[in-house]
Amino acid sequence: MSVDSTGLGKAFDDPASPKAALTSQNESPEDVKARLREEKRIKLKVDLRLCTIAGLLCSLNLLDSGIISSAAVTSMLHDLGLDHGNRYSVSILIFTVASVCFQLPATLAVRILGPRLFFALITFCFGLITLCTAFIKTWKQMILMRVLLGVAMSGIYPGLALLISSWYRREELQLRFAFLQGGEVIVLATGGIVNFGLNHLDGHGALKGWQWMYLVQGLVACVIGILTYWWIVDFPEHSDQSFYFLNKEEAHIATFRIQRDRGDVYPAPFSWTEILRHFLDPKIYGFAASFFLLNLVSTSLSYFLPIILQSGMGFSTNKAILLSAPPYYYAVIPVIISSRIGDKYRLRGPVITFNSLCLIAGFGMLGFADQVTVRYAGTYLATGAYVSNWAALNSYQASNITGQWKRAVTAAAVTACNGLGGVAGSFIVRQQEAPRYLTAIWVSIGSHIFIICIVAAFSLFFYMANSKQRKGRKTIEETEGFRYTY
Repeated sequence: MSVDSTGLGKAFDDPASPKAALTSQNESPEDVKARLREEKRIKLKVDLRLCTIAGLLCSLNLLDSGIISSAAVTSMLHDLGLDHGNRYSVSILIFTVASVCFQLPATLAVRILGPRLFFALITFCFGLITLCTAFIKTWKQMILMRVLLGVAMSGIYPGLALLISSWYRREELQLRFAFLQGGEVIVLATGGIVNFGLNHLDGHGALKGWQWMYLVQGLVACVIGILTYWWIVDFPEHSDQSFYFLNKEEAHIATFRIQRDRGDVYPAPFSWTEILRHFLDPKIYGFAASFFLLNLVSTSLSYFLPIILQSGMGFSTNKAILLSAPPYYYAVIPVIISSRIGDKYRLRGPVITFNSLCLIAGFGMLGFADQVTVRYAGTYLATGAYVSNWAALNSYQASNITGQWKRAVTAAAVTACNGLGGVAGSFIVRQQEAPRYLTAIWVSIGSHIFIICIVAAFSLFFYMANSKQRKGRKTIEETEGFRYTY
C-alpha cells in the first residue's frame, strides 16, 4: 500500500474517478476551508449515528454482567443451585470461553455480511437468549444460556472496534472510543438502578426479582436489535447505502479523509492467507497482552462489585445493587477528559500509563484502607481508570496498524485476549477472602504494572521505527509515509 504526495492511496489514482476530484492538489485556500467545513459536518453526522448506537450495542456485554452480578446478591444463586462450589464462577467463565472461540469468524463476518445485518441479528439473538434466561430452573440450564450468550456476543466488541476505526482518522479515534465506552458504562450504571427497581417486583406475577431483571432487559435488547438494522451505518465506502445517512458525494468525502490519513479504506480481496499472515506481527501479541491484563480488573469489578459491597463492606442486598452504579457514572468524566487530551496531543502511551497509576492507587484504597468510605472511593478511582484505559488501548492499537483485514484480525485477537482476561478475572475475587479480597487486589495492581512495562517497550520500538522512517530507511506497516503514534 502506498500514499502519494497528496496523502491519497491508490484508490484515488484514476483521474476519471469521482473520488479523484476530491484531491487537494489544485484547491484554493477558500476551497480547502469549504472542504474542511464539509468534512466537519459529515463527521458530526457519523458521530450522531454511529457512536450512539455503538455505545448501546457495546453496553449489552456489560448489561449481561450487570444483570448477573445484581442477581447474584438476590435469591438466584440458591434458586438455581449456583451457590455450590464454584458454579457461579464457572457460569461467568463459560460465557467468556464461548465468546473467545467465535471472535475471529464473527469479526470477519462484519466485513462480509455488512454491519447492518450482522449487528441487528446478533443483538436480537442476545435479547432473546437473555429473555429466556428468566425462565430457567437449574444451574445446568444457566450454563447452556451462558454459552449461547457468549456466541451471540462474540462479534460485538471486535466488530464495533473495526467499524469505528474504519470511520475516523487516527487523531480522532480515542475520543470516539471514549464515546463508545461512556455510553456503555452509562447504560451499565442505569441497568444497576433498573435492577434495583426490578428486584422490588420479587413475587409479582409468580416471578422472582432476578427473573424480572432478565425478562425486562432481554425484551429491551430485542427491540434494540430490530432498530439496529436501520440505525447503524455501513463502512465508509458503502455508507451511501445506509438508511437516511450520507449521499454518494458525502460518502466520497468520508472515504477521502480516511484514505488521506492512512490509505486503507478499501480492503484487499479476502483470503485466509491474507488473514493468517497478520498473526506474524508481534505487535498484535503486545496489544493482546495489554487487553488481557486490563480485563482482569474490569471483569472482577463489573461482575463482583455488588458482592464486594455486600460481603466486603456490609451493605444490604438492595444498597449493594444501588451503590454499584455511581462509580460507572463517574467513569464517564475521566474517559472523556483523558481521551480528549490523548487525541489533541496525539498521545497514547503517557495516557495509558497515567490511567494505570490511577487504577493502582484505587485498588490500594480498596484493599488496604480501613474506612468503608475510603474503600468505596477506591472503586470510583479504579473504575474510572480501567474504563479510560479501554478507550486508550483501543485507539493505541487502531492507530498503529493499517489494512482492513489486519484491523479485523487485531480487533479479534485483542478482544479474544480481553475475554481470556475475563476468564482469569472471574476467579480472582474469592469469597473466602472477604472483606479484603487480597488476591484480586494484588493481581489487579500487578497487571497494571505489566501494562506500563508493555507501553514502555512499545514506545521505544515506535520511536526507533519512526526515526528510521524519517531517514528513509524503513517503510512502516507497508504504507509509505506512515508513522506510529505513541
